[in-house]
Parts: sequence; C-alpha cells; structure tokens
Amino acid sequence: MSSDLAPRPSGAAPAVADGDNRYKAVQAKLNALGRALDDAGLGLEELVRSVKRNAKRAEDAARDVANAELDPKFVELTSNVGVALGGAGVQVKKLHDTAQETADLTYETKATHSTLYGALDDIRSNRRERTPKPGFFDR
Repeated sequence: MSSDLAPRPSGAAPAVADGDNRYKAVQAKLNALGRALDDAGLGLEELVRSVKRNAKRAEDAARDVANAELDPKFVELTSNVGVALGGAGVQVKKLHDTAQETADLTYETKATHSTLYGALDDIRSNRRERTPKPGFFDR
C-alpha cells in the first residue's frame, strides 16, 4: 500500500500575524491564505483518492483471506481496516470541502476589503502629506 504520509515543502508561505494592518499587507495576507488553502485542497484531493484506493485494497484482501479459508478473525480484522479507511475517506472529503469553502470565503473577503479600502489606500498612497492613522479623529 502506498500510504506514505510526509510533509511536502510548499511554495506558499503562511501568512504572518504581525499586526501590520496596512491595506497592501492585509491584501497580501489574504492572498497568501487563499493560495495556502488552495494548495491544501489539492493535497486533500489526492489523499481522498489514496484512502479510497487503500480501502478498496483492504476489502479485496479481506475477500481473498475469506476465500483462502483462513481464520475468520483475520477476515474480520482486514474488513475492519477497509471500513475504517472508508470512514477516514469521508472525513478527509469533508475537510477538503471545508478548506475549499474557506478559500472561497478568503477570496471574497479580499475582494470586499479591496472594495471598501482600495480607493482610500490609493488616495493615501499618492499624497505627499502624511495622513493621520485610523482612529486619530475618534479621540
């Protein structure tokens, strides 16, 4: 069975929680998060396929063990492995769906953030004069 789980180096670096809330920094963090979730989704898709293949192999092995008339406890144990892998496949699929939904929401949040604050950032970025930080006038 090919179920060698090992961490893979990812091209996307995790978004740093550094307290930098400038417009471009937030956009970059949302973009990095979306890419990381997309990459995780691809890995989870492959894991779902692998778990399903291994569950099928375990079911086939249980049938072969039964046909070989070995001790029934080995048939049951091998069958249980197939059932457990099937359940794990369902949960990995749910995790994949959640990662995809979160990625979609991340891109939606990025677009909303851009709509709300993009023009303000353009104005602030293109002025020679310094502008007060957000919240300055709330005192």
